[in-house]
Amino acid sequence: MSKELERSYPHRGCEEHVLYAGERRLEYRILVSHPSGEAPPEGYPVIYALDGNAVFHTLAESARLQTRKPHGYDPVVIVAIGYPSSEPFDMTRRCYDFTMPAELESLPKRPDGSEWPEHGGADSFLDLLQNEIMPMISGLFPVDSQRQSLFGHSLGGLLVLHALFTRPQLFTHYAAGSPSVWWGDYSLLLEQKRFSVMYPGLKLQRKLLITIGAEELDHMVEDAEKLPVLLAPLAAEGLQVSLAKFPQEGHVTVLPAALSRLLRFALESQEEAQ
Repeated sequence: MSKELERSYPHRGCEEHVLYAGERRLEYRILVSHPSGEAPPEGYPVIYALDGNAVFHTLAESARLQTRKPHGYDPVVIVAIGYPSSEPFDMTRRCYDFTMPAELESLPKRPDGSEWPEHGGADSFLDLLQNEIMPMISGLFPVDSQRQSLFGHSLGGLLVLHALFTRPQLFTHYAAGSPSVWWGDYSLLLEQKRFSVMYPGLKLQRKLLITIGAEELDHMVEDAEKLPVLLAPLAAEGLQVSLAKFPQEGHVTVLPAALSRLLRFALESQEEAQ
């Protein structure tokens, strides 16, 4: 069982939970924005967002605006998973949580010349999500099992794709922002090949959104654009893939635009999407 402490949070409709969770019983900050209306009959959709310290406020306020009635989307629970850090991105913790094992020789030099932090904990982090965080949220709110979304940016986008390719049953909507497909000498593409063989037999309806800034590094843009092509044969098998490329945006400035598009992706009905 996780040790859980609820704290008051200084913004209306928001709260913070502290979990000592996962294999290493490390501290996580779980920031939750309450939905702004009654639950639909099937329950609330939930958006789980990585790098919670960086994205929570923007995503929560965007959701508050975009779910206003009578014309807004259904109310949504926002769950941002962060760390006990004063920085928007905890580079050490996220490097471990969001990456698959990789040989150091396969990783590029870091911009500041420092050593790569410990890495390779993606599956342990997904276990934490599946076995501890998601059940906690289901205990707090009635949730719609058919509208469960996961969003991550950069290495977080890598984690989202790894989750889709290895645990497609876990979420219904996967949103990978500026994904670091290059990690581990493109080992993710081996996962994609196995996923493409396995997915038709699962009989699932899943959605994938990939976002990228047009001014990001050329290889990042090329990798993001390549993924929908690789996954196109699965359209007839129930996988809907879309790419949003934002002009004049770089790796960091693209985040607000990606978060706004995430809400439409996660919350619009099938009828609205047509």
